[in-house]
Amino acid sequence: MVCVGKESWPELLGAEGSAAAAIIEKENPHVDAIVLHKDAITTMEYRCDRVRVRVDDYGIVAKTPRIG
Repeated sequence: MVCVGKESWPELLGAEGSAAAAIIEKENPHVDAIVLHKDAITTMEYRCDRVRVRVDDYGIVAKTPRIG
């Protein structure tokens, strides 16, 4: 599967979650960025139109956001 646009945002580790989601959607308008707790249980299907922004208990990005 080939996704369109930027696929990974390692530079957002440590950023505030909702701000990171806004940056992701600005840099790749083909995706919806969803802020979730880093331990949230999610489905495993791969989608080119979704980026999960996983945050810690303080709302800080804890894992590299990437398409999927």
